[in-house]
Amino acid sequence: MSDYPTLLQFLEQSGLSVHVYDIGRRIGQLSHDDFQGFEDGVLPYPRPMQRKAWFALVQLSETQADQPVIWFLRLDLDEQGLLVQAERDYLLSRLLESAQAQSRGADPQVFLQDNPYAFSPREDRMALFHARLGADLGLPPSRFYDHAVDYFLGRPGWDQWSFVGYQGIADVACRHSDEPLTQAITALPDEPLVALCHCLESGRPDVRLRDALITRLEQALAAPDPNIALIAALVRGLSNVADDPAVTRALRRLLNQPSAKGIELLAALAGRAWEVLKDSGLLDSFLLRLAENDHGQSAFNQCVGDLLSLPSIAEHVRGRLRDPAQAAQVREAFGRMLAGDDSSKLDD
Repeated sequence: MSDYPTLLQFLEQSGLSVHVYDIGRRIGQLSHDDFQGFEDGVLPYPRPMQRKAWFALVQLSETQADQPVIWFLRLDLDEQGLLVQAERDYLLSRLLESAQAQSRGADPQVFLQDNPYAFSPREDRMALFHARLGADLGLPPSRFYDHAVDYFLGRPGWDQWSFVGYQGIADVACRHSDEPLTQAITALPDEPLVALCHCLESGRPDVRLRDALITRLEQALAAPDPNIALIAALVRGLSNVADDPAVTRALRRLLNQPSAKGIELLAALAGRAWEVLKDSGLLDSFLLRLAENDHGQSAFNQCVGDLLSLPSIAEHVRGRLRDPAQAAQVREAFGRMLAGDDSSKLDD
């Protein structure tokens, strides 16, 4: 048992409320109980990425008059997806030293410099995080919001997308689950649609927006030369409602297309829309496409390894991979994975 308090306990000692956000696969809140269970070592991190927990701890004043204090942290996980307690305890020791220094009038930042467990999200992820946090807290959107709304209403012209800031797109995506986005989906050029879909993965589109995204996905699949990056983005835009029957049907049709061998869209399914793979038939189709993917064994290893790191689906995936009735290509690729064959390289 650790001699230190948990991160939640330490930060809550200030009297401020603390919210936890996953910053890895999908930017969104984690429940207090789930994160406390993770810190206590009894629950795996629910949405690991690259065998790490990527999260933000947000301290809020009761009145919300003060700016939130935000800690972006990443901690290694063990083979069961549980917290590596020594890393968390080291981080807490640095925080305690910082707090003690501040009480003595010294500079608390000295003890937080070169913190190996702190990180700064990429610019696009930071924009989406601030958009999601602001929407959750009922705070005003950024100064880019109004211009983005005008664009999605079609007022300046669909070709004017390069003047729309990513922060504005993120704000609209986090505050609108239907209009003006539903009507805009049919007309958006590919580039702003890709950006929008990357933001929509952290929200839940309404039924009409869901259907508009599905229609655009089907149009993209029917194109003579399908744009794999666009198709992957549309999968991400639908990923937070991937367990919806209409979305499941659409993704099943996608996996029946020749373009489904593209690793970018297969990675989008595994990394963002993993819930849909709880459907055994769809998972089998996914695994077959993955075994035939256009980047070889390394891509198969990475995607399967990624799925096996997710607590909510790992046992199901493992069971399907070991099923004697599984397709021969899948069983052979999994056998090579277990044997350590990683001869081909997946591009970054």
